[in-house]
Amino acid sequence: MDFGIFNLMGARDPDKPAAQVFGEVAEQTKLADELGYTIAWFAEHHFSNYCLCASPLMMVAHCASVTRTIRLGTAVVVLPLYNPARLAAEIATADALSNGRLMLGIGAGYQPYEFERFGVDIAENLEMTSEFCDILDLAFSRDFFRYDGKHYRMPDTHIPARPVQNPLPIYVAGHSPAMFRTAAKHGYRVLTSGRVGGVKLLAEQYGDIVAAYAAENVPVSRAHVTLNRFAHITSSREEGMRFAENARYQTRLASSLRRRQEVMRGTVLVDVPFPDEPPLETIYDNLLIGDPDSVAEKLVAEIGATRPEHVCFSFKVGDTPHKTAMRSMELMIGEVKPRVEKALS
Repeated sequence: MDFGIFNLMGARDPDKPAAQVFGEVAEQTKLADELGYTIAWFAEHHFSNYCLCASPLMMVAHCASVTRTIRLGTAVVVLPLYNPARLAAEIATADALSNGRLMLGIGAGYQPYEFERFGVDIAENLEMTSEFCDILDLAFSRDFFRYDGKHYRMPDTHIPARPVQNPLPIYVAGHSPAMFRTAAKHGYRVLTSGRVGGVKLLAEQYGDIVAAYAAENVPVSRAHVTLNRFAHITSSREEGMRFAENARYQTRLASSLRRRQEVMRGTVLVDVPFPDEPPLETIYDNLLIGDPDSVAEKLVAEIGATRPEHVCFSFKVGDTPHKTAMRSMELMIGEVKPRVEKALS
């Protein structure tokens, strides 16, 4: 089974320096490389402590210098917030710097709070993303290209930095039929998350992916589904509940930012309950939390519901201690993975 790690790089503790946050992520990525994880994913968000990383491509470039074989992914680059010509060059540069280890995750964005501060109308994000995908396809397949769209216009343009990989693996993230159809149409892959939901929600989401690919007459096997899940390996119910609370905290912030109902206390986002929020005990049960046997059993069920080619795990969530996250990383590979592979075989 193909496992990876995902880092949002949030700062629940406002006094924790950004340098420490990024340093811990680099250390986790180095450990993931040593343990045999296949991809380390880095998020992008702006203007709040929900996520401190404004450029996942910068994290890719940095972590390429401290790792050897692990692939390095953006989850995701928010396309409408960029200039297409500049981003295409930076993507190619990141793949070259990592010697062909970039896994490019892209998305349309969902936080009005971010778009307002970039001066971009979020109502046009799907149209902009569709055009942006056209540009990326042209930029990486031709020496010169031009584009004349509704949102972007470019004269004959050459991107001199070229990706090592041809084709470059591109993933579309975000749960919407329109984005899944974009992935199918362009030959991209799908990165999805059940947030704090369980197997039932994951199965419903997979059904949406299947329907979107069918609408484009593309086999769903080409989606190469990547599943992102919260995970914490522990025999302590108390410790597991703390992790579940941290997952709920992170989900609350995302929900408020999505609905443009964020509450700020100074520079820090306040976590407020989201609509139809499940009880904390249900979140605990839904997520990959527990001892190795319990987590393996849950993960086998999730794999059956979504048929992913790759599963990445959010181990460092909220104020989960760095060393605790590292311990879960080790147990996932050493204890859970063998159980999952045995069950799937």
